[in-house]
Amino acid sequence: MPSTSIDHAFTADSAHGAAGDPTYAGALSFMRRRQTKAVDGTDVTVWGIPFDASVSNRPGTRFGPQALRRASAIFDNDPQFPFNQDLFETLSVVDYGDCLLDYRLPETAHETIRAEAAALIARTGFLMTLGGDHSITFPLLQAHVARHGRLSLVQFDAHQDTWPVATGGDGQFRVDHGSFVKAAVDAGLVDPATSIQIGIRTHAPEDCGLAIVDGEAVEEMTSAAIAEAILSRTNGTPTYLSFDIDCLDVAFAPGTGTPVAGGPSSAKMLAVLRLLGDLRLVGADVVEVSPPYDHSDMTAIAGATVAMYVLGLLAQKQAG
Repeated sequence: MPSTSIDHAFTADSAHGAAGDPTYAGALSFMRRRQTKAVDGTDVTVWGIPFDASVSNRPGTRFGPQALRRASAIFDNDPQFPFNQDLFETLSVVDYGDCLLDYRLPETAHETIRAEAAALIARTGFLMTLGGDHSITFPLLQAHVARHGRLSLVQFDAHQDTWPVATGGDGQFRVDHGSFVKAAVDAGLVDPATSIQIGIRTHAPEDCGLAIVDGEAVEEMTSAAIAEAILSRTNGTPTYLSFDIDCLDVAFAPGTGTPVAGGPSSAKMLAVLRLLGDLRLVGADVVEVSPPYDHSDMTAIAGATVAMYVLGLLAQKQAG
């Protein structure tokens, strides 16, 4: 064991280094990272957005950040596969906790998310967000674009999320988890010419100009070919990665609000992620994990592994 201490989430004195907590015990943070509001100068800040007021089907993703943290405890303190290194030897990572949202005023959530994300991005090198429904990606994109300029979007999803952006009776702009891509393209946050969606298995009124590798194509292509399609499309541009867990087939991710059969395995999509080391990532999220519909934490484990792979890519790049 790296340490005889327990509860590494609040006893750690550094944003580096592995924890020594047993998998089944200790205070939970994402991958046992130090839980702190002091994020200045860190390479990565992990935070959660427990929000599901914009879903069109089953709610429950407000419990996603908790589930992803709990599932991440399964990563023991050996070098993480397939990166063969302690990710935190070179990468300083902390867990900031969750975004505080007023459940009585859900219409204020997106602005709260945007403002807090912008403040965090100004203090840390990379923001890794745990959702939450997919509508949260819109204010996250707003915050990242304010820092990095117009972005490419790499979206793993069963849905295009390009449904029309609705307005309320008073003409107020509103976006839900099925329209955030349309809203982002219309707002000039995302460049569709360098953006791509992976795993789509539903129809939408328009594609908004994004490239699509649909579920049938994913089944026929190798992981290397899918990764090459992503790298070719983004072409070295600053990129935001959003992974909706319903990209995976329901056999691998039953715990989600809008499941779609016929999707890829977690193994195949993780293999794709592993090959994206040349992607110029500036931010990422994992969304739509809904624990009330999960079994044995299998969806949460898949989502936590996706987030770990993103950290692995960043650690690998930092190590040179």
